[in-house]
Amino acid sequence: MNYNFTQKNKIVFLVCMAIGVISISASFITHSHQAWPNLLMNNFYFMAIALGGTFFLAVQYVAEVGWSVVIKRVLESMGQWLLFAMVLMIIIFLAGKHHLYHWTHSELYDPNSPEYDTILVGKSGFLNEPFFIIRMILYLVIWVGFTKLLRKGSLAMEISNGVEHYRKNVRYSATFLVLFAITSSTSAWDFIMSIDAHWFSTLFGWYTFAGIFISALSVLALLVVYLKSNGYLPEVKDSHLHDIGKFMFAFSIFWTYLWFAQFMLIWYANLPEEVTYYMTRFDHYRGMFVGTFFINFICPFLVLMASDAKKRTGILAVVASILFIGHWMDLFVMIMPGTVGEHWHIGWMEIGTTIGFAGAFLYSTFHYLSKAALVPANHPMLQESLHHTT
Repeated sequence: MNYNFTQKNKIVFLVCMAIGVISISASFITHSHQAWPNLLMNNFYFMAIALGGTFFLAVQYVAEVGWSVVIKRVLESMGQWLLFAMVLMIIIFLAGKHHLYHWTHSELYDPNSPEYDTILVGKSGFLNEPFFIIRMILYLVIWVGFTKLLRKGSLAMEISNGVEHYRKNVRYSATFLVLFAITSSTSAWDFIMSIDAHWFSTLFGWYTFAGIFISALSVLALLVVYLKSNGYLPEVKDSHLHDIGKFMFAFSIFWTYLWFAQFMLIWYANLPEEVTYYMTRFDHYRGMFVGTFFINFICPFLVLMASDAKKRTGILAVVASILFIGHWMDLFVMIMPGTVGEHWHIGWMEIGTTIGFAGAFLYSTFHYLSKAALVPANHPMLQESLHHTT
């Protein structure tokens, strides 16, 4: 069964996209200091969700598990947004770099300039514009390339030897995961950590990855629940929802561990070049900074600990929605202090921009869902997935 991407759905998503365009345009006119960070944050967030979908898909192939076959097309479709997101990320950097990344100002590297910065000069071997652009192009090629290869192999199972194409996808996925282990960290350093160019954290790559993965799992849960509620994916049983819920629960705990470990080690050491990062967030973002901890930890911990809660679509959807908002807030606190400092706010323009990106992401996802059967008929592990129990 293919998803029927109706005209009504398309209009809804197009309206959301229009709201986003209006919001972004208005923010450049009225709150230009926050417009570029707002654009970067939302593009990174939905790019991360798409990347998390491809990562989870690759993990399923490499682990050769059967339970997830009935949701693989959802993961494939989520990943297709990566091409648009990465192209937009390159445009954002080229057009808004001086508003986002302090290290791109040339006077910082001129010994005769009063703005000369010895710390950034020491980091210039990595933080320089040509190398930064090269890395972004590599991310685009690697992430989008393997997403397309996995999608191509999955569709090929429908018309020819399913085992042969499955084995190819296993090999592609193994290669992708090795490259992802590197690029997920370096991209976090590039897109987010380099905003606070003097600061560094050895845990930052892992911390960003945890947020990426939970956000992707939350969107996956919402999409699966939506499809089931509209009569699609009857093959998805309580046991499949239970497994998605278990991943959400487990990685929420992992994210919490990294949140606390990064904060505790830096705060306890009290080194000026490191603790400044948290001082800014405590002085001007304390409510949101502390709030993200409770939202992203307490809610999944208390609700998803119960086994039955993971099997109930309503509860799973509510927790996924809370985590989606919570990790949006976490990314807000990661990006805004280093770009706008204390001059921040969350209003209709910021929310409208998020709605616009959500509309574009969902339009892409449902478009690709409509292009192939929601359950791959010739997948060699389909029967295992159909009879999966917990």
